[in-house]
Amino acid sequence: MSENNKIPAVLGIGNALVDIMTVIEEETVLKEFGLPRGSMTLVDAELSKKIYNATINYKREKTTGGSVANSIHAIACLGGNAGYLGKIGDDELGVVFKEEFEKNSIKTHFCLSEKETGRVMAMVSPDSERTMATYLGAAAELVPEDITPNLFDGYSYLYIEGYLVQNHALIEKAIKQAKSEGLKVAIDLSSFNIVEENLEFLENLISGYVDIVFANEEEAKAFTGKEPAEALEIIAKKCDIAIVKIGKDGSMIKSTEQVELVKSIKANPVDTTGAGDGYAAGFLYGLTLGLPLKKCGQIASYLSGKVVEVMGAKLPSAKWPDVLKEVQKLK
Repeated sequence: MSENNKIPAVLGIGNALVDIMTVIEEETVLKEFGLPRGSMTLVDAELSKKIYNATINYKREKTTGGSVANSIHAIACLGGNAGYLGKIGDDELGVVFKEEFEKNSIKTHFCLSEKETGRVMAMVSPDSERTMATYLGAAAELVPEDITPNLFDGYSYLYIEGYLVQNHALIEKAIKQAKSEGLKVAIDLSSFNIVEENLEFLENLISGYVDIVFANEEEAKAFTGKEPAEALEIIAKKCDIAIVKIGKDGSMIKSTEQVELVKSIKANPVDTTGAGDGYAAGFLYGLTLGLPLKKCGQIASYLSGKVVEVMGAKLPSAKWPDVLKEVQKLK
C-alpha cells in the first residue's frame, strides 16, 4: 500500500491458496468424488491428492489465488490502494505469495502456519463452468487472534470472502472491529452451498454489519429463496448496496436511492474461474474513486469479462496495459 497513494484503501481478508486449474473433457471425475457441479467443496489433504492424481493427465496450470486475494491483486493492478491478510505455510508457495503481492505494492499482513500453503483443485468443464475442491491447509489456521488491534489503520474498506464464513468467530471479530473503526464492510457470498450451510449466521451478519453484498444468482437464491430481481430487493433491505450478478445478462445493483442494470461485455469465455473476483475488484476500485454505482458496475463488468477470456482467475501482466486503457474510458 503506497504511502503516496491518497485513494481510499481496501483490506482483503481471505484464504491464501494456490489454484491448480485443470481442464476436464467430461464430468465423470466430479461424480466420482461427489463434487456438485459449479460449487466449492472443502476437502482434506488426502482427497485433494486423490483428485490431483485422477486428473494428472489433463491440461493444467498453477497460480496463486484465493477469491479475495485475486480481487486485491486486481485492485492493485488497476492502480488502487490495497492490503491483504491471509495465512500461508512456511514453504515455497508461501514465499511466492508474499513476493507476488509485495511486487504489486500490496501491503501484506501474512501470518505463518506450520501447515503447508492451501490449494484448490479447480476443474473447468467444456462449457467453462468451474468446480472447486479446496484443501485449506494453512489458510484454515487463520484465527480471531490474527485480527490485531492496529490491523485496520489506514483502510477505508474491508472485503471478506464468503468462504471464511464457516469460521464464525474469525469473521465476526474482523467485521465488528472494522465497523467500530469506521470502515465500510463488503462480503461476497462465494458459493451457494456455503450460503445454505450458514444461512442464519449470514442473515444476522449482513443485517447487522455489512454494507455491500456481492452474490451471483445461485448464491442470491440460496440466501433469499427468490429469483434474481426479487432477491436483489430482499438483500438491499439488509445492507447499503446489493449486487446480484446474472452471468451473460450482466448484473443488477441496488442502493436505497437507485437500481442500476449493467450489461455484460461481449467475451469469448475460456474459464469462468475468477469472474466474480474480477467483478468485485472493479466495483470496489470504482467506489474508492468515488464513482457513481453505474460506473462502478461497468468497470466491474468489463474486468469480469476480460478474466473469463483467460485460463485461471487472474489476468496475465501482458493484458493489463490494454485493460487499463479501457477502464480509463469507463471512469
